[in-house]
Amino acid sequence: MATLVAIGYPDETTATAASLEAGRLAKDMIIQPDAIAVIIRDREGKFHVTTNHSPVGGGTTWGMFWGLLFGMLFFVPVLGMAIGAGLGALTGKLTKNAISKDFQDRIRGELQPGTSALFLVVEAVTPDKAVEALSKFGGTVIKSSLSKEAEAELQEALHGTQK
Repeated sequence: MATLVAIGYPDETTATAASLEAGRLAKDMIIQPDAIAVIIRDREGKFHVTTNHSPVGGGTTWGMFWGLLFGMLFFVPVLGMAIGAGLGALTGKLTKNAISKDFQDRIRGELQPGTSALFLVVEAVTPDKAVEALSKFGGTVIKSSLSKEAEAELQEALHGTQK
């Protein structure tokens, strides 16, 4: 089972610094390296998204996942994704099976103008170990579990086949 972890920060810069540390932690297999994203909401309320994922293999999936997630949570179109029936179906899968309403509400409340958040999908180890490794940055931690079934459904919807 994978866990989606969001860590909210009270400024616009800490999430980026934490993502660099998360990239280093990926080398130690604490965090899956193609599942890291930062979203910054500047003082004017505009969102800025940076993702760190490999364009090979699962990278496309995670890129689309971040696009769907941030689009659903903040109405932010990410990665130039076209809006259509397929996107609506995928968003439905995220809201119905993968991402709890509590998680959605808490992260929307956390990401106010002038703040940032680091998003991680943790699979190789317990999420607490990953959060502990990033604790020097502080922040508010919000977690949502992604069951194997929900992951498989998302993979199938994004790629047409299960991984």
